[in-house]
Amino acid sequence: MSEAPPAWGVQYTLSLPSESAARAAAAELSGMGHRLTAVRVHDHFRFVPSSFWYGQPSMDPELEGWWQVFSLAIYSGYERMALEPFFRSERIRVAHAARAHGGFQQGYSEGHAATLEGVFARNGLVHEQAGANVALPSPLPKDPARPPAGPPWKGSEVGEPAVLVQAVVAVAERMYSSAEDVPDAVGWLLDEEFAFGEPYGSTGEFLGDLADAAAHQGTCTDTTVEAVPFLMELVCDDNVAPGSRLVLLGDLFRLAASGPAAAVSLADRITALGGAWEESAAEYLTRRAIGSKLSRLLSRWEDESDAVRFALAALAALCGTRDQRALSGLAALPAPAGSSRADVVSLVAALLGGDQGGLVSALDRLASWLPSVAEKAASPNVDLQSLGLAILPNLVLEDVASGIVAEHDQP
Repeated sequence: MSEAPPAWGVQYTLSLPSESAARAAAAELSGMGHRLTAVRVHDHFRFVPSSFWYGQPSMDPELEGWWQVFSLAIYSGYERMALEPFFRSERIRVAHAARAHGGFQQGYSEGHAATLEGVFARNGLVHEQAGANVALPSPLPKDPARPPAGPPWKGSEVGEPAVLVQAVVAVAERMYSSAEDVPDAVGWLLDEEFAFGEPYGSTGEFLGDLADAAAHQGTCTDTTVEAVPFLMELVCDDNVAPGSRLVLLGDLFRLAASGPAAAVSLADRITALGGAWEESAAEYLTRRAIGSKLSRLLSRWEDESDAVRFALAALAALCGTRDQRALSGLAALPAPAGSSRADVVSLVAALLGGDQGGLVSALDRLASWLPSVAEKAASPNVDLQSLGLAILPNLVLEDVASGIVAEHDQP
């Protein structure tokens, strides 16, 4: 007989506006079968004399005076991956409990149950149920079936790394004749150390460095805003291989969606704090900078492949550009009814056309086969427009990725 898989643990963290609200939420989680539940004032280590953080300012001043719940749930009898569909429903349920008591779910961490129980900080412990496991349904829920993908795109080569580097450097030299005018995100391309450095082993590696220089870890900054004209010029440059242009369009997707993505992830927190979402200046300016240069890209519509047209229409939607050519062009893309691509095209069309009913319908269809969308949409505080924009980059990139041909796969 095969050995049973080790029990798995999840520690949930909730933030609540008062001690009474935190205790009420903790009681609810204990009632759900959680083994250990503790309640502590937010940033409690600031009040512990032996802590490095004793007496220091709060790392999250917005939550000054709030309370936190730390709750450990144990699940046994199954391998971790088999539990994923159930874990999503658990996260939704825990987030609902936090909202019901005026707070929000701040996060969660996972690991082997024995390890998490051994390191669980018992300060402020209010509920302990020794040996308790969360009751699991039988059979376990499974992820919904995914619709078939759309027809394959025409292959788009990314090009050899040396050729791409040469093309990118040429664009930088053409745009920035004076070293004083070079944005920080581009300067390294014109540096002598870069010119005489080791050649890149793959095109993807170079494109990754380029994306990180413009927006480190995907975060928009003033440097990102300055780099947008350069990125847009690269996408328009015919010396950059079509596959690499698609990758660069993907970078622009993520930058344009950074504000809506943050709005979705922070929706419960913002509501609990009684505020309204405001994207950062860098996020707003980055999206506006992309939108201001988009007309040049869209003017090339007739000369582009279907995959690039799909990407351009999505980028126009992300930038709030109501381009009729892109909207009508969506109907000509190979997206048969019942395919996952058809659902994504419907989302792009609804966003491009400002169609609220179409947006609701498209999100409902996507949520029916994409659990991550269903999980985000479960919060009543999530704005549907923001949700549609936030999920769009990954949906489009996952689709067009099948048509991007890496250099080692090129004939």
